Amino acid sequence: MKNLKKYLLLSFISLGIISCSEDSIPVANEVTLEFNNTFGNNTIVLGDATSSEATVNTSVAGQTHHFSELKYIISNIRLINSEGVEFPYNVNNLDNGATIVDQSNPATLQYVLSNIPTTEYTQIKFGLGVKTALNTLDQVSFPNFYAQAEENDTEMMWEWGTGYRFTKIEGFYDTDNKKLSIHTGSTLDEDPNGGDDLVIGVDAYRDITLDLTTNAKVGSNAPKIVIKADFDKLLSGDNEIITLSSGTGMSNNATPNIHTAVQMTKFVNNIGGNSSTNTKGMFSIERVEN
Repeated sequence: MKNLKKYLLLSFISLGIISCSEDSIPVANEVTLEFNNTFGNNTIVLGDATSSEATVNTSVAGQTHHFSELKYIISNIRLINSEGVEFPYNVNNLDNGATIVDQSNPATLQYVLSNIPTTEYTQIKFGLGVKTALNTLDQVSFPNFYAQAEENDTEMMWEWGTGYRFTKIEGFYDTDNKKLSIHTGSTLDEDPNGGDDLVIGVDAYRDITLDLTTNAKVGSNAPKIVIKADFDKLLSGDNEIITLSSGTGMSNNATPNIHTAVQMTKFVNNIGGNSSTNTKGMFSIERVEN
């Protein structure tokens, strides 16, 4: 009888421990996205034309280049759990669901997602740039993102006000340090049907899909997902091998604000994928820290 009472007591204690343990797991927690901008395996160091510290890269075509400025927009973030259920993170709110990654500002290299439901996530999706429905300079609806894009000197807006710059890269190329200036973003064209309103021309937004190397376990843990953005692919991508040239011709692509939408699209497809056969572009998962 004593042994039976002792067994029952131990069983109740065990059930109590399990119950307390389950109750202590929060229904939601944070997930941190950390962006590591690299040339290959080397984290990029920015520098001016004569910098001896800037990270220098050599393209497949043999061109040396380095950056003095490197910025891009991340938005439309979605996490997918092990059952295939997608959790959208403020996908229609640029103030709460988008950020500008700025290599010169370490604080922007980490973006914290709050109130992520407790489960295990196997995949992440996000946008490079801003999807068409939100790509207007809307200071009223999204004042915080609008300020981040312009008032803090990120200069991530087109001068003519058609929307946001999705990437902004400044730097130098070749041994004589000619200027490199690559800005990407969606364009507007005249209505082919003769209407007065402009219509979408080139859609430079790209949707990125990445499988996590390890499940991100949200609950008691607040995991970090480290995302590598390899800018070696800017000139040496899966879609295009690009040779930079300065000038004002249709084939020139390095002179500031001169390269055509056709030339811009080549850069976009290299870093963001072509939206069909390549949905990763320059991005990959470096690691998951639970």
